[in-house]
Amino acid sequence: MSMLKHFILTGCAMGLLASNHDLLAADDDFKPLFNGKDLNGWVLTNTPAETWSFEDGMLKCTGKPIGEIRTEKMYQNFIMELEWRHMVPGGNAGIFVWADDITAKGVPFHRGVEVQVLENAYGQSQGHTTHGDIFPIHGATMTPINGRGGSRAFPTEERSKPSPEWNHYRIECNDGAISLSVNGKLVTQGKDASPRKGYICIESEGGVVHYRNVKIQELPDTPVKPEQIAIANRGYRSLYNGLNLDGWKLNKEGEGNWHSQDWILACDGKAESVKGQMLSTKERFKNYGFLFDIKPGQGFDGVAVSSGMLPTQYTKIGEWSRLEGVIENGKMSISVNGEQVTSDNPVPDSGPFELYLVGPAEFANIYVREIKK
Repeated sequence: MSMLKHFILTGCAMGLLASNHDLLAADDDFKPLFNGKDLNGWVLTNTPAETWSFEDGMLKCTGKPIGEIRTEKMYQNFIMELEWRHMVPGGNAGIFVWADDITAKGVPFHRGVEVQVLENAYGQSQGHTTHGDIFPIHGATMTPINGRGGSRAFPTEERSKPSPEWNHYRIECNDGAISLSVNGKLVTQGKDASPRKGYICIESEGGVVHYRNVKIQELPDTPVKPEQIAIANRGYRSLYNGLNLDGWKLNKEGEGNWHSQDWILACDGKAESVKGQMLSTKERFKNYGFLFDIKPGQGFDGVAVSSGMLPTQYTKIGEWSRLEGVIENGKMSISVNGEQVTSDNPVPDSGPFELYLVGPAEFANIYVREIKK
């Protein structure tokens, strides 16, 4: 019996060692998503550097302006772990997975699947909780598990701790299925997501949030259809920082007519001349692509880019439209809401990116990209 007991104890000990080894090996497979010093490996999609800072290896987000950063790399199947805490009660933030390269039309957020990061004092309703909802946003799709008739997945248990306590998230994404464990327990799940390969984003949405120990373990790829892959990097960078008009020039007549309103750049259309309705970058460009969203107001009568009038008959008052174009060798091609249209106006070969506006309008998501030869 003593010999049998010895074998049993030895076997158990070896089993525990093997188990611990497996756990350590699994943990070793995780890689940090931040270096603790700067945003190397990440893209400032539509927020400025001032929004993000590091202290003792911890990422701090001011919450202003509303917008996002994203990874330089696309991910398909992975496990992501992180700790977060809101520093102000009622704060709002989120983690996006499988997202596009830039923000969706008329909003400061990407198309993708959002894992909600809400502070408890934000309050709960039939439509949302503060304990780890998961939902597709701005054109993405997902089937919720434990839903309430819509596309949002609700947690089965309330486990989030209030500000300023730390919370731990484990997000598992695999073959279009997504799950969230909050503080050590699986609570929220979804499946059949599309896209199911894309970028990871961290959201700035008004709340002062801290993140630490953000890491990822990539899992083997699974078959994915082209339509299930997010839009890959097109080289766009933001021209508007969401805080002020740094990087832009205003004619004197335009002072007081252009207003920085967080992620929206607005012009009231009250300038006495076209010069007062003009905004131009300090930076100069040659052969480039551009993209911006515009929501015309009452009295709107047109917009031009770098002296080339755009075909705004495709836009509607009070609705966001996306204009995307290329200026190359003195010619401009343009699409409105994905529909290719013509523009016969000649434009300068090089110069600043300029917006000429007749009447009031709001702008968002102003991007440019270099055309590489």
